[in-house]
This record gives sequence, C-alpha cells and structure tokens, in this order.
Amino acid sequence: MSVLKATNSIEQRLQIQRLQAPTRVVTSTAGSDVVKGLTQTPKTLPPCYFYDDRGSELFERICELPEYYVTRTETAILRRFAGEIARITGACELVELGSGNSTKTRILLDAYQQLDYPLRYLPIDVCAGILESSAKQLLQDYPSLEIYALAGTYELALAQLTTKKLSSRMICFIGSTLGNLNLQECDVFLSQIRATLNVGEYFLLGVDLQKPKEILEPAYDDSQGVTAEFNLNMLEHLNRSFEGNFDTTQFKHWAFYNESEQRIEMHLKSERSQTVQLKSLNLTVNFAQGETILTEISRKFNLESIQQQLAAKGLIPVQTWTDTNQWFGLLLCQVPG
Repeated sequence: MSVLKATNSIEQRLQIQRLQAPTRVVTSTAGSDVVKGLTQTPKTLPPCYFYDDRGSELFERICELPEYYVTRTETAILRRFAGEIARITGACELVELGSGNSTKTRILLDAYQQLDYPLRYLPIDVCAGILESSAKQLLQDYPSLEIYALAGTYELALAQLTTKKLSSRMICFIGSTLGNLNLQECDVFLSQIRATLNVGEYFLLGVDLQKPKEILEPAYDDSQGVTAEFNLNMLEHLNRSFEGNFDTTQFKHWAFYNESEQRIEMHLKSERSQTVQLKSLNLTVNFAQGETILTEISRKFNLESIQQQLAAKGLIPVQTWTDTNQWFGLLLCQVPG
C-alpha cells in the first residue's frame, strides 16, 4: 500500500492511495482467480480484468454508443433529481465505487456545490491511471473539491476507508454495476455496504430494469464492435499480466440475453481447438472449438424486488426515481436510526 500526495498547486487537494501494486501483487492475488476460472467447467474469468487502461478507455466509448441506453438514461435521471438527492442527504462525502472518468459524478458535485456544501470525493477504481487523470480534471473544475482516491477492489477499499472529514457519507454505486454480481456475491456486497455505513448515512444505487431482449442485446453487441473489442481486450490484459499467448483473432465476442436468468451474458468463444499458456501462472489451458469463457453477467432487476432486498440488509429506500420508459432505477437508501 502506498499513498501519493500531490505537490503542485492544483493537486494539493489530491491523494491517491494504491491498495495493491498494479502487477506483482495483482498476479499473486487475483491470478489464483484466473487459474480457478480457466480450469473449471464452464470456463470463466473475473470481470476485473476488463479494466486495464485500455479497457477503461473502451468502456467509456461503450457508454457513448447509441445502442447503450444505460448511461444516458441514468444520466438523465441524475440531472433531473440530483438537487433532490443533495437536499435529502445534506452535506456528505461522496464515495463512488467504480468511478471511471467520474462523468456522472459531476452532476452530483454540481448539486452539492449549488447548496454551498463542502465537496469531498472518494473515487474507487481498479485502474489507477484513470483515477489520476479524472481526479486532476475534477480538481481543475471544482476549486473547493478535495479528493482522496483509492486504487483497488471494492472489497479492499471499503475495508480501508479513512476517517470522515465531513459529518456524513454517501456511497454511490451507479451504472447498474450491481448486475455484474451473482446472487451470492450481491448478498455479500450489500452486507459490506451496510457494515461500512454508520446510522443515518446513505447508499445511492443505480439498477438496470427488466426490458425486452430486442433492446438489451444490441446494448452489449453494438454495430461498431466496441463491446467486442472491450471483451477481447481482457485476453490481451491476461497476456501482459501473466506472460500469456492468447491469440485474440481466434476468439469471438458473444453476448445474449438469458431470459430464464434475466441477465445478459458475455462470453469469449474459441473459434478452433487450441492451447493457451499463461507462463507466470504455470497454467496450460485447452479449448475445444466453440468452447466459451464467461466474462460477465449483467442482471436486470425488478424495482420492487431490489427494494425489498435492500431493506432486508438494513438499507432502507427513502426515495426511488425512474425514467419515463421505466428502463432504469435510481434508489437512495439510508441506514435507519
């Protein structure tokens, strides 16, 4: 773990805490998940490997695609109701899980700034590069903002949050990233959120709602092939991290809506029988033609059901907002006194 303190005038309000080294420590910890995923049937890979610098850039491009309704729908909800969110919570630190380039966070910062509340932001992302670049831009645009960025996984970051400087805190988990967790992972995650928050503090959650597959599937298999490139970049990330020899021309992006599970599934499908090695993991993996690696799920939620699940975890919904199509839900929850 290391803490980098900025030295120039703009960055005096910035600290970046690295919760894990970008290569060596990731190899020793997350590498075991790669071995486990690629040696089981069916094969899987941890979604965290999407997000090297290149993967983070590609995801930002995905968010701007015409087929990918998720970002623009949630953004519209935030623009309409950010002021109401700020008035309900009062002054509080904003902790964002999976912050990326913090585009939507600006809407919240604007709302708190308009109420003359102090601004303190704790972005959390596995990609230290995008954390640093987005933080520097935010500091330039918000002269009173303080940023304490944490580079690492959600689990590590939530367990190591610093003492609050403001009296309250709101954890933001927007973008429907909750849908990437299976039922068991979701249960554990919500328990950790509740354990991190004190009485009276808030959790802001964005969830993608159930809708026809004719809308869902193009959002994860766009006409420009950006999502395919994003998916395949995971193999390039593994090659760099673990001395691998994945040939990305021999794998194909495959995404579809699993109606029985009410989730999008993203796979990488082997175009032929082949053998891949990851030398630093001492791992050899055989693929049959047509065999797939599950790289991501994106569950789609029923608004009433997710409200009940949150309440059962001690995260009581105090307000819920949706768009006119009922495609996306934004829920503000509070830990009751």
